Amino acid sequence: MDILRSIRAVSEASGSGVVDWERAATAAKASTDPGSVALAPAEREGYAIDVRDARERLRDEAGIDFDVPDAIEVQNRHHWIDASVDTFRNVIAPIEAAAVEEVNRDRRAGRSWNPARDLSRIVNTGSMAFTLGFLARNVLGQYDPLLLANEPDADHGLYFVHPNVVAVAAALDVDYPRFRRWIAFHEVTHAAEFGAAPWLPEYLESRVERGVEGLTAGGLDPAAFAELQTAMTAVEGYAEVLMDRAFDDEYADLRRKLDERRGGGGPVQRFARRLLGLDLKRRQYERGAAFFRHVTDVRGIEAAGTVWDRPANLPTDAEIDDPEAWLVRVDP
Repeated sequence: MDILRSIRAVSEASGSGVVDWERAATAAKASTDPGSVALAPAEREGYAIDVRDARERLRDEAGIDFDVPDAIEVQNRHHWIDASVDTFRNVIAPIEAAAVEEVNRDRRAGRSWNPARDLSRIVNTGSMAFTLGFLARNVLGQYDPLLLANEPDADHGLYFVHPNVVAVAAALDVDYPRFRRWIAFHEVTHAAEFGAAPWLPEYLESRVERGVEGLTAGGLDPAAFAELQTAMTAVEGYAEVLMDRAFDDEYADLRRKLDERRGGGGPVQRFARRLLGLDLKRRQYERGAAFFRHVTDVRGIEAAGTVWDRPANLPTDAEIDDPEAWLVRVDP
């Protein structure tokens, strides 16, 4: 790691947008040890076997027909940063476009330099570098449905950040191959959800776009953000429940230790999680899982899977905490 190089990259942020993306990525990688992906052939094959087995188990358990992405990547932390920059950039594209237009208006009016704007760009670039670096050091695996992608026909991605998988398995004192398999089951479960709900990427994209466009216009679209949060609560909750049912080994210790990890860490990590909204994600897991456990106990896992039949079947925010109301409304 080179903290001074990271600080220098942020301080040199330039351009007309709100973030200098090249320097944000440079700063994030300078402050993050990439870790090793020097895997033996058997270990690399282990990832492929885990993904294949997870697909078959999930198909049988949930009665969902889906495929996993052709692109299954074992990454280091720098690979993850490079793969994620475009996603963040696409999310805030409307804000970037508005900033560029403001710069162009100033230039046409003869105002070529705005120190406040330059300072804001440096702060935003530093914030994005911090976000990318923190997540790169903590993400274990990721199913990428390519929301807001520049190439919408591109194959979805399935990533494993190998150095983090190894490090967390050691920190939790659990068997690494078993832990790797657990992570594979979790990410393939997300592939199953998106495979069962081809409408889901467009649904999520529209809510992200409406929310960001509202912020760009100086306002807020509470409905868009609420619908996005409720949908993600369903996504995370269903994944938790289906993964627990499909995993082909004991998992109680893994679940307990992962839950402790989500809520633990030192003061800096806890502050970073609050700052990045990761505590909200933990709450999504908990609320969503409680909803689907109730539905599964009452009607079975196939009934729970009807949530992906169409957008109208998504639970409302109130129904997440009152699954009986959802059962009455949807009658799966």
